[in-house]
Amino acid sequence: MLNPEDVVAKKDALIATAKRCFELRLQTNAGGNLSVRLDSRDAIVIKPSGVGFNECTRDNLQVVHLDGAIEPSEHKPSKDLDFHLDLYRIREGINAIVHCHSPWATGYTSAGMEIPCLTVQTIEKIGRMPLIPLSPVGGPQTEVEISPVFQDPKIRAAVLANHGTVGVGKTLMEAQYLVEIIEETAQIAYVRDTLLAARGLPTPDAPRLGTPQEVKAAVKAGALT
Repeated sequence: MLNPEDVVAKKDALIATAKRCFELRLQTNAGGNLSVRLDSRDAIVIKPSGVGFNECTRDNLQVVHLDGAIEPSEHKPSKDLDFHLDLYRIREGINAIVHCHSPWATGYTSAGMEIPCLTVQTIEKIGRMPLIPLSPVGGPQTEVEISPVFQDPKIRAAVLANHGTVGVGKTLMEAQYLVEIIEETAQIAYVRDTLLAARGLPTPDAPRLGTPQEVKAAVKAGALT
């Protein structure tokens, strides 16, 4: 049974995250999507189709059960609904998903390139963001392409070819931070590669370790000098 107070709280959290994403220019118009799991664990709040991140309100957000049943709504369900529901089903630890069409990251994916994890923050927070190709018929990725990648519990984010980014987390803000880091890293990677190409320099090695604790452990074990 739905808890009205929880529904309102989750809607407000989603609205705040959506507005942050819009203000950072990670998503314009009515594309992209984001969702959050309710405390009951068997339903989510999700942005419907045709509603922009900056236009999310308590009245237009949809409540959808994990079995696909949609609470009464005047809006069409998101085109991304199926992959959101599937990720919640296969990963109990996922409580929020942010999917946006951020321009720098989508530029990389449209070139068929996986964004390198070349900053210490990206290594620590993400580790790797796999590039998921378009569907076999050339359309946008669905749960068929996305879910197998996220079966790996170590995967916290991925980039979708010609489509955008996906971040998952225990909270909306955690998932939001990931798509922000991806976009930031795509910009850094482009600047780095442009400068290296202009000067004819080789590509330097990326960081090998993530957290400070991992670095200290590697030093203690003699793996680093």
